[in-house]
Amino acid sequence: MTVPEPQAPRSPGPVPPPTETTAWVVDHTAPATERPLRRERRPLPEPGPYDLLIKVGACGVCRTDLHLAEGDLPPRAPRRTPGHEIVGRVLAAGPAAEGFAPGDRVGAAWLAGTCGTCRYCTGGRENLCPDSRYTGWDVHGGYAEHVVTDSRFTYRLPEGPPDEELAPLLCAGIIGYRALRRAELPPGGALGIYGFGASAHLTAQLAIAQGASVHVLTRAEPARRLALELGAASAGGTYDDPPVPLDAAILFAPVGDLVPVALAALDRGGTLAVAGIHLTDIPVLGYERHLFQERTLRSVTANTRADGRAYLSEVARHRPVVHVQPYPMSRADEALADLAGDRVTGVAVLVAEE
Repeated sequence: MTVPEPQAPRSPGPVPPPTETTAWVVDHTAPATERPLRRERRPLPEPGPYDLLIKVGACGVCRTDLHLAEGDLPPRAPRRTPGHEIVGRVLAAGPAAEGFAPGDRVGAAWLAGTCGTCRYCTGGRENLCPDSRYTGWDVHGGYAEHVVTDSRFTYRLPEGPPDEELAPLLCAGIIGYRALRRAELPPGGALGIYGFGASAHLTAQLAIAQGASVHVLTRAEPARRLALELGAASAGGTYDDPPVPLDAAILFAPVGDLVPVALAALDRGGTLAVAGIHLTDIPVLGYERHLFQERTLRSVTANTRADGRAYLSEVARHRPVVHVQPYPMSRADEALADLAGDRVTGVAVLVAEE
């Protein structure tokens, strides 16, 4: 009797891709305490010619998401998925998405697309493109298991740092970098930072690494302690006078009342950059007290891809301490409510659940 030779077990073959995904959507606009987000199942999106299908590893929780959920930013479409600080892995790439392959580690930020042909795009100011599109506002964002991004507006990310530490760099970091440039801080100058959340705590470290003395003015005591731990020269209350005249200042808090406060704290020739996408009304300014002696008030609008690449290069040289408060993706509504209630020190980040 011939005994059959044992056969090797059959390979299960490639795992078929999922057909559905789970995502949070803005069900209705309301205060974050009323939980305006809802979680739902929907078909897995298919990437277009230039697109990437990404499995989300982490997504930062930005104050812009809060403005969208609470209605400060009018929704561009019903049931939009927020989130624009996305880190993940490519699952599939469209035929025109050159240079990307499944498994690549990538990131997506606020700017999701532009026309590419207007005078702003061709003049190096694509952040001002009238047809610009934004992640989590015009297109679905990263409060989800999967997301589709335009490969031309997607960043390659290094291996090594955890997803939750990289995610905040893609908006909080990039916008802070642009705000710092807009503030035109002279070498070795004194920088005032009003508000000390996600973007501010990254920007402060960048400015310190570049030789600035940083003075933080914010209402929360834990944030003031964090600022000093990160190397700030001083940390006081929001409406306090800084200990020295400021060469430049950045307003991160979305509070228009702070504009005259920050302008009055500037030295001659100083610049105040307002970094937020939303700001409450600015009170009447007095010319002599707030603007005379060539003080400048500037806004900051989104970012260019060049900003993103430049900031990520800075990070490679001076890796910041990212103070992360992680939440499972299933608790996105709680994270947003905590942000609204000033219960987040540093940056809240949603982390994928396996």
